Amino acid sequence: MDAEMMAQLSSWGPIIILVLFFYFLLYRPQKQAQKKREEMLGALKVGDEIITLGGMHGKITALNDKTVTLCVADGVSIVFERSAISAVNTSEQE
Repeated sequence: MDAEMMAQLSSWGPIIILVLFFYFLLYRPQKQAQKKREEMLGALKVGDEIITLGGMHGKITALNDKTVTLCVADGVSIVFERSAISAVNTSEQE
């Protein structure tokens, strides 16, 4: 019974290693990146310089739970979904 149990365990070994490999190299980093993005979107405030997923640069002039209003030029404001924000542009802030 002991040899049979060891044979069965050794056949499951590669599968367990593969599952751990996918967890640590694919699933976990993706979840960490998603958490970081959600924190960035939650910390947005009026006056932040941001970049949208489409590459539009602008300054936040209004903000609510789902949308962000950007001033992209004098007198030109565009409303975006909050999920369309790619990054906060820290290089242009003073």
